[in-house]
Amino acid sequence: MVAQSASILGAALILVAYAAHQAGRLGRDRLLYNILNAAGGLLLCLVAIDARQIGFIILEAVWTVISLLGLGKSLRGTSGA
Repeated sequence: MVAQSASILGAALILVAYAAHQAGRLGRDRLLYNILNAAGGLLLCLVAIDARQIGFIILEAVWTVISLLGLGKSLRGTSGA
């Protein structure tokens, strides 16, 4: 039950960021966008580790790292664009 709740929350965080980005309400250089993606990716990565799903571990670990790099850029105030 905990893993299911974590996976739903993780997916929701990523989907909220994506939907807001697509709607033009949240740019990829924004702090909130990167926080949502990093938190969602981390939750899903932990669930994948628990389930021993190697493909999803790789996907979510890379998603989290990329989001953390974006978060670092946001914190420094540079968009990289």
